Amino acid sequence: MPTIQAVCDFLESFAPSSLAEDWDNVGLLVGDRERTVERIMTCLTVTPESAAEACTERVDLIVTHHPLPFRPLKRLTTDSTTGRMLLDLIRDSIAIYSPHTAFDSAGAGINQRLAEGLGLTNITPLVPSEVESESLGAGRFGRLSKDSTVSEIAETLKAFLRVDGLHCVGSSDSTIRKVAVACGSAGQFLEPARRNGCDLLVTGETNFHTCLEAAATGVALLLPGHYASERFAVEHLAEIISTEFDGAAVWPSRREADPLRWT
Repeated sequence: MPTIQAVCDFLESFAPSSLAEDWDNVGLLVGDRERTVERIMTCLTVTPESAAEACTERVDLIVTHHPLPFRPLKRLTTDSTTGRMLLDLIRDSIAIYSPHTAFDSAGAGINQRLAEGLGLTNITPLVPSEVESESLGAGRFGRLSKDSTVSEIAETLKAFLRVDGLHCVGSSDSTIRKVAVACGSAGQFLEPARRNGCDLLVTGETNFHTCLEAAATGVALLLPGHYASERFAVEHLAEIISTEFDGAAVWPSRREADPLRWT
């Protein structure tokens, strides 16, 4: 069976940490690199539910998109949710790896797959990497094979992400030729999208004032939610890891769920 280090090496080659944002916390965050791995679970976020699943299912390694811990800890106690989860996982010798923004920006990462899922062509980073090839970087944008409307793209997006609804800024019948995508909470990509001539930005979520700015500058927004914009890629990552390490049991968390729901 592979070691945790072997899995880390593969994930580093798949989503190089050099692509991560400066503020991020990526790589192996908890664990012994020399331990062998038989059971791997991917998830979007380590929550009490997904942490309990990892412990119950005797997982050796969690590959989580969102880091745990994310910010530096001054104490590790059961007084906080983060502390309780980390103590439970450490007690059961469960390692944690997070590729986070490196996975967002990787060549076969979340934004690339999101752009491909919308049928974009000539896909290019919105913000090219300063340390890697210019073909890599944050966000993506590209052209549609034919002009479409916001409502038509919304239907394609809902089908691809398997969601029932999403928020929209802009007229549903606006003509769209060029589309930008940035998974998660990425309203900061509105200006790069506008600068690159995009008619529409797809991101998981953003704040009210960014929505107002988008409306004022004529860039439509489609917002399927933070969870939906990234969870699909975590499921695919489990398939990629399983193919690379065919002797290991690998699956996306079955207990993880979007905390937001339509009513």
